Amino acid sequence: MKKVLVVAGIAGVIGCHATELKVLTIGNSFADSVFMYLPAIVQSVPDCTIEMGKANLGGCTMERHWREHEQSAKAPNYKPYRFGNRKLSLRTILTEKKWDIVTIQQASHESWRAESYEPYAQNIINLVRELAPQARIVIQQTWSYRIDAPQFKSWKINQNEMYERLTENYKNLAKKYRFGVIPSGLAVQLTRAKTPDDEKFKIYDPAILKTLRWPDLPPQAGDVVGQVAWRKNPEIGELFISTDVIHLNTRGAYLQACLWFAALYGKKTSEIKFVPNVIGARDAEFLQKCAQEALDTFPQVSVD
Repeated sequence: MKKVLVVAGIAGVIGCHATELKVLTIGNSFADSVFMYLPAIVQSVPDCTIEMGKANLGGCTMERHWREHEQSAKAPNYKPYRFGNRKLSLRTILTEKKWDIVTIQQASHESWRAESYEPYAQNIINLVRELAPQARIVIQQTWSYRIDAPQFKSWKINQNEMYERLTENYKNLAKKYRFGVIPSGLAVQLTRAKTPDDEKFKIYDPAILKTLRWPDLPPQAGDVVGQVAWRKNPEIGELFISTDVIHLNTRGAYLQACLWFAALYGKKTSEIKFVPNVIGARDAEFLQKCAQEALDTFPQVSVD
């Protein structure tokens, strides 16, 4: 009988110390953000290359991914995924390249609900195993929203409760299928915990938004999740302030990409040479260390 072991670190779980990888994400915008910096990070490390593809749909749950696949199977002309300049089905995306890694995840708004994962996770996993048997399936643990997210009020939970629940769900999924986990959610929590109290994100009065004029914005430093920006309403041509409290900002995208690099290549984040112009050297080091700590401390399930 196979023995399940809990181990620290993911490199041994993925078993992929290759320097050339083809990585496909089956997810949503919480996977889109890793594309911002991961290619440049990989390029900055000698002898490492990556080819990335995505079967991502905004806000897409595991259930919807499976429903989209079922619809494509019934109607071959139905191709819901934009893959480069083409529209493709999930079946075509999985089969047209020899993917080394395929990542899966739940949509953030359902991630904390245990009942939302099955049977759709198993259906997707079986499909990947059928169509891309050479690929290793890896789970991305998503993250908890910024502390001022309005969803917490309607869900009757807080930021920490969302994190604890989604983490338990991802751990259970990993244990059930014996998959490695890229702990993006833990990396986010570590940055929050390690940010000095006087630098942490502070909730501001939303009423202030009505008093601001371009280019002024409310304070938003102190978290790797969330960003406020001026955008133009295309219908009336006027600027307005857009508030996002669930997605990674620039710092968060760098944190995520550093984590993915170390997880996928079995290397240390300290080997990364690329730092975006919008992130300072000391902050980049801080984010790299948080990513490495998340990778080193998240309990992984392996198969002996």
